[in-house]
Amino acid sequence: MSEMPQREAYGRALAEYGDVNKKIVVLDADTSSSTLTHFFGSRFPERFFNVGIAEPCLVDFGVGLSLGGFIPFVNAFAAFLSLRAVEQVRTCVAYAETNVKLVGHYAGLSDFKDGPTHNCVMDLAVMRAMPNMTVIVPADNNEIVNWLPVIAEHQGPLYFRMSRDKSLPVHPADVKPEIGKSIWIREGSDVTLISNGAMLGRSVQAAELLAEKKISAGVLEIHTLKPLDVDAICLAAARTGAIVTAEEHTIIGALGGAVAEILAENCPVPLERVGIKDRFPVTSKGADLLMDHMGLRVLDVVAAAEKALRRKER
Repeated sequence: MSEMPQREAYGRALAEYGDVNKKIVVLDADTSSSTLTHFFGSRFPERFFNVGIAEPCLVDFGVGLSLGGFIPFVNAFAAFLSLRAVEQVRTCVAYAETNVKLVGHYAGLSDFKDGPTHNCVMDLAVMRAMPNMTVIVPADNNEIVNWLPVIAEHQGPLYFRMSRDKSLPVHPADVKPEIGKSIWIREGSDVTLISNGAMLGRSVQAAELLAEKKISAGVLEIHTLKPLDVDAICLAAARTGAIVTAEEHTIIGALGGAVAEILAENCPVPLERVGIKDRFPVTSKGADLLMDHMGLRVLDVVAAAEKALRRKER
């Protein structure tokens, strides 16, 4: 499973889970060959709906199915689901508290070749701002597979962020994620690296490089951006006294912003944020190359940790 792109792990697992829960229906915006929801469509054609390239209609279609007692998984490119369909998401999903699972594909920088119109680096800030919306950012394929039953059984609006690309494996096959409950990947005493999504694996690598420098770095996965695990963040602050956030998103309004809010209000310690600075991405030859270019290298996380430590020691 770890060798698959995230979208394939999701598509295959969703098709398998369709046998378990007969209320699941899957909708797509004419992108099923990209999101790989066609695995579900081939297996359950009577429960699969291609709405076409019309994301606002896609969301409203999902709302209707939800009101009819089904559990709709609404799939589209994250850039369009979070921006083109944002009014429908706000009014018909979040405000109405309908039981719709919004799955944003090709998120972050994973759609490297299609440029800034398709690179999705602000979706989490948009979805996090929605009242009633649960926001989840899985890190690897094992986590994705084990999230599916949790998401299906959760009652209410939910946004699930998917990458197009492969991700560094972090979790064991039997990982049991819980909404709002963070996962400690690695213990540390000097600094805590808080991360999610594609940056979690890079944060683990950064912690290993820091260990070579005799710096003990903990790694905390905040997979649920909303509701946020405030206790875990404050525990990390108390344990290490210095925090670094690392995310495949603009540093405005998502993980870095959320952690900054918690620290400022509850447990102030030095914080450094690794993410996309306030600019649009560019087109690239590969996702890893683009992440490096946009300031998301493992060495960028290392440098941020060292800076946070210097601030702590002042």
